[in-house]
Amino acid sequence: MSNGRDALRKLGSTGRALPSILSADFANLGGAVEPFLRAGCEILHVDVMDAHFVPNLTLGPPIVKSLRRHVPGVFLDTHLMVTSPLEYLERFARAGSDLCTVHVELGLSPETARAEADRVGVALGAAIKPGTPLEDAVRRWAPFVDLILIMSVEPGFGGQSFMPESLDRLRRTGEICTELGVSPILEVDGGIDAGTGPQVVAAGARWLVAGSAIFGAPDPLDAYHTIDRAAREA
Repeated sequence: MSNGRDALRKLGSTGRALPSILSADFANLGGAVEPFLRAGCEILHVDVMDAHFVPNLTLGPPIVKSLRRHVPGVFLDTHLMVTSPLEYLERFARAGSDLCTVHVELGLSPETARAEADRVGVALGAAIKPGTPLEDAVRRWAPFVDLILIMSVEPGFGGQSFMPESLDRLRRTGEICTELGVSPILEVDGGIDAGTGPQVVAAGARWLVAGSAIFGAPDPLDAYHTIDRAAREA
């Protein structure tokens, strides 16, 4: 297992677009992501859903392990939309995930989550759903995580429309982190495309997750570059 926090530090603070493999062709996953890697993409986003925490079922550690073999130098940002994420951190770490994001709505202890992430060698993120009260969640989790994911759609399915109220939530998250003296990466996921990308960047997001807007575009590589340029302008 690699050290996810060390890998995260090497990436630095540059804004980036993260292609979400949820929208890729799983029959040819290695081939689907290869053009982005040739174009300089350093991070891929992996959505894990268990059909309990969210009403959809996607993938598990075996897919991450298979993907890792095709992308040995790429940072794998794994969003665990599952009911018991701490039970799976080690499995995803061994499969090749560099960062695992857990949901604040599960009532987990941030301290316990941090300790388990450190034990298995992954960086740690905290995801917040659109309807979750923001203030308390950010104040509890921000001191313990490397990343905060502000969901701009209800998690569970790709292709949803961006929720404009997410912009205020991003801005407020940044303000709270500044008050606390911490600087986790602010990530946003849901409805990100060429139009919403610059808006979330202006609100403080640095990592922009996009699935259908990239893989569903007539020219996926061009769509990736457009969102990535917006992210890097941060």
